[in-house]
Amino acid sequence: MPFNRKAHKFSASIGTVEIGTGDKAIKLGGENVMPFYTFDGSMGDGPKVGVEITDLGLDAEPQGVKDYYAGCTSFADIAKKAEAMPGGDFVVLRLAGGDPNGANKSTEELVAIAKEVSDAISCPLVVEGSKNVEKDAELLPKVAQALEGKNVLLMSAKEENYKAIGAAAALAYNQKVGAESAVDINLAKQLNVVMTQLGVSAQSIVMNTGSAAAGYGFDYTISTFDRVRAAALGQDDKMLQMPIITPVASETWSVKESTAEESDAPEFWGPVEERGIAMEVETAVACLVSASDAVILKHPKSVATISEFIKSLM
Repeated sequence: MPFNRKAHKFSASIGTVEIGTGDKAIKLGGENVMPFYTFDGSMGDGPKVGVEITDLGLDAEPQGVKDYYAGCTSFADIAKKAEAMPGGDFVVLRLAGGDPNGANKSTEELVAIAKEVSDAISCPLVVEGSKNVEKDAELLPKVAQALEGKNVLLMSAKEENYKAIGAAAALAYNQKVGAESAVDINLAKQLNVVMTQLGVSAQSIVMNTGSAAAGYGFDYTISTFDRVRAAALGQDDKMLQMPIITPVASETWSVKESTAEESDAPEFWGPVEERGIAMEVETAVACLVSASDAVILKHPKSVATISEFIKSLM
């Protein structure tokens, strides 16, 4: 008996959020099918790949990352090289040094770095905070002001600080906002609801519904992706129809599989950097086939691999 495949079509679609300006602006979202079901409908412009850099420079980065940025002497130089990385669609500046429990850089210093990076590139820019809610509530509004007119995406708006970040980024300076929740469909929806009640347009919100490295509670991440996308398309839930962006690099390069020296367990550990690339690629692929409209990576090999993966399925 022949197999007669039935198309899985939805009347709903994921909203489109544009970041950047000019010819290099990109659109996230826009699909009306489950991930890569291009035989049933449209994937919009397709998932995008971001290249992560940080305000902490290159000292702690994997050797392959250092090699790629060899010769860079300023944040502007690093940003230009990130923009030129084959397979990348946008640059992501993670302001990790703002964490009061870490380097505790001042808001003024971090805003200056963000301005330097923004002025050096022509592709879209995404700015992540420090993961400290109080510092980000102070820092990201100042970044939004300094980068007015650049149409950047400011991530790290959480339940505890969304009013400060949302009001400044989307309402005062017409930027886009990343709504970050902790791996729970209800928390993700609630944050979108209160952001829109604040006055932020749904077309200005990108969701970060949580992330983890593959093997580290990753089943919760994937199940949340699946539930969010099923509700958005199958139930036409307007408060879950925002595109999803997932910071992969910061999760995968911090776990033991990416950091443990081969000598720690020579019987089964391979080269440390190869393991890190594998973790980054595997995690990114799983996120993309579940619902992510954009993933954030940092190793040149990972960026190139994931870019080719996306093209092969579009």
